[in-house]
Amino acid sequence: MTYRDLLVAKSKGLFEDETLPPMSLISSGSAAIAIQSALTEFELPDLKVLMDYKIDTSITEHLESMGAEVYLMDLSLKMLDAPEILELTNNLQGNDITSSTALDPNQRFYDWLSYEIINESPDYCFVPYGSGTLFTNLLNINKHEVTTIVPDPRFKGDQETTAHCHFLGAATSNPSTQADKLWSPFLPFGISDLQWLKWYRNLGYCGKLSGIYPFQEKYLDQAIKIFRKNVIEAEPSGMAGLALLLQMQDSVPADAKVMIVNTGKLKF
Repeated sequence: MTYRDLLVAKSKGLFEDETLPPMSLISSGSAAIAIQSALTEFELPDLKVLMDYKIDTSITEHLESMGAEVYLMDLSLKMLDAPEILELTNNLQGNDITSSTALDPNQRFYDWLSYEIINESPDYCFVPYGSGTLFTNLLNINKHEVTTIVPDPRFKGDQETTAHCHFLGAATSNPSTQADKLWSPFLPFGISDLQWLKWYRNLGYCGKLSGIYPFQEKYLDQAIKIFRKNVIEAEPSGMAGLALLLQMQDSVPADAKVMIVNTGKLKF
């Protein structure tokens, strides 16, 4: 979509560069593979990916086989800004998309998935929380639908129920967690902070229990066993919602409608 907009701007004489600029991204694999797949399909510049030096080599090898350029470093050393990411990926004339708000990450990302979720009108919704983008956009979509006079055509849920739905982000501060896609020494987006959540709760955009909750690893172990027993595909990061539900099960009413979001697993 961004490259399409660039090409439209170029046709109007607003973008004068001869070539389209490559994009740089910090990733642990999933986003980079998805983006590179689209870039390859539409014959656009290959992605430049900055990854932690401990990343599984099978992921880096697959990305490189797709055409992406992979750069490795110890990402725990410091929080990197856009100029540093571009320098580390040999892309000084390109664009960093790791945390660029110019790409509308809080509107464009996960919008269809968010509607699939709130259309079920759950009382509780447990969501894996890594970068926080899915959680943030889910609440933003919910806010729009509980406050608007003209709903989006995709909204089929109950406005009153979704206004009281408790959205719970399942997070971890454990660097050794099995949910490795949910832990990072730094979070580039960092939108859904405590003040943001407080306003959303107080203004009636979501339930009063909505928030970001750390899950204990023992409950993730239980979630893994349940997923495997029921032959549900997911990596541990995708199972975090169930882990948090297991941890909080005594405080969730037995008759509540509970949704657990499974974000799946990296495939290549």
